[in-house]
Amino acid sequence: MPGSRRNFLRNATRIAAGVGFTSLDGWGKGTSNQRLEAINSLSSLDTVKVGLIGCRNMGWNNLVSLLKNRGVTCAALCDVDRNILQQRAIDAEDKWRTRPSLYSDYRELLENKDIDAVIIATPDHWHCLQMLAACKAGKDVYVEKPIANTIEECKLMVAAAHKYKRVVQVGQWQRSDPHWLSALDYVRSGKLGRIRTVRAWAYVTYGRSIAVKPDGLAPEGVNYDMWLGPAPDRSFNPNRFHGNFRYFWDYAGGLMTDWGVHMIDMVLAGMNVIVASSITATGGKYGYPDSAPETPDTLQAVYDFGDFSMFWEQALGTGTGPYNRSAGEPGVAFVGTSGTLIIDRKTWEVIPEIANGYAMIEAVSPQTKKSNGLDHHTKNWLECIRLRRQPNCTVEMGANAAINAHLGNIAWRSDAKIQWDKKNGVVINNNQVQQMIKATYRKPWVLPKI
Repeated sequence: MPGSRRNFLRNATRIAAGVGFTSLDGWGKGTSNQRLEAINSLSSLDTVKVGLIGCRNMGWNNLVSLLKNRGVTCAALCDVDRNILQQRAIDAEDKWRTRPSLYSDYRELLENKDIDAVIIATPDHWHCLQMLAACKAGKDVYVEKPIANTIEECKLMVAAAHKYKRVVQVGQWQRSDPHWLSALDYVRSGKLGRIRTVRAWAYVTYGRSIAVKPDGLAPEGVNYDMWLGPAPDRSFNPNRFHGNFRYFWDYAGGLMTDWGVHMIDMVLAGMNVIVASSITATGGKYGYPDSAPETPDTLQAVYDFGDFSMFWEQALGTGTGPYNRSAGEPGVAFVGTSGTLIIDRKTWEVIPEIANGYAMIEAVSPQTKKSNGLDHHTKNWLECIRLRRQPNCTVEMGANAAINAHLGNIAWRSDAKIQWDKKNGVVINNNQVQQMIKATYRKPWVLPKI
């Protein structure tokens, strides 16, 4: 086996040397014969061939989950870090006895006409360009959350999915998890009474201290210029690279766009809403003022949806969150006049309100998660690729969750109350803030027009 691994890597010649928002009801329209032809052409495939763009951590987890299903194979791997790419090539051969094509440039992977679909799990600032290019190339897409690093990009990604009629699943996998779906069914049942506020939070035990480090050289085998892509040209700094990139505005939006999109998405689903009409926020680097990240370690944001409010709260390096939930486990609480439903990725329960000494509704003891939500989500994507139907987390759903999260960050960064025009997707009466929803790319990268 070691010899075959070496030969495999030696022959991988494609590795570079240095290295709003409406429903999709109109999607897939056409004559019945056209729709039937589209379904037959895909469902008749013996195997759906998938390429992975961004092979570290979550990208690899997504691929492993997807390949638990029959009728799908890993056809290609792409990463700007040659070290990760080579290791994943070995992992793929060991795990699936397959030898995927290897790429350091996603554009070359998308030129491969044998590939039917791609998983995009690169840093946030890359999602838009890569998804748009994949859709244009005729590939179906699984794109990690947050769907984009700016609101303008969110809009383009929705438009691209429609224009090219692609099956786009966003990695907010709670949308496919029976654990979360059963809780949301209860929320919608009306048993909680009138829900007047919802709390969503991310109190996480990591990030207690990310020490400031000097700039330096990118690791050998990393194409750093390609890693930056459309982001501003900056010297390499290890704090801005793998993992910690989430805490710098050039590439991401901190805990708000990391965990926030997951939890806020469940609020939107449970309450059947899209985007708040106004948002305010407060917070800062209160816990670790001398640490390297730009994004706040502590943040509270209030969202007004007209007939209920949502309160988002986050804290790095703090495991004790609301309702004494499991340490470091983000969650959501739907607070009704008759009781409160509390859910995280491990359990959900209902605590009744007490009136005149009596419980207003029956308590629900903690319901424990019983299956892997990610596996349900990737299976749903695969089924939808074959049937040419909408996945559980559409591009609109991903965009709406990201827009709410970005607006919370923008409210904090601008120190302003954001008034959002839902119909036109713009900030009302604040030109300075309106500019913050736009994407700015460094040359030669250009934001496409759809």
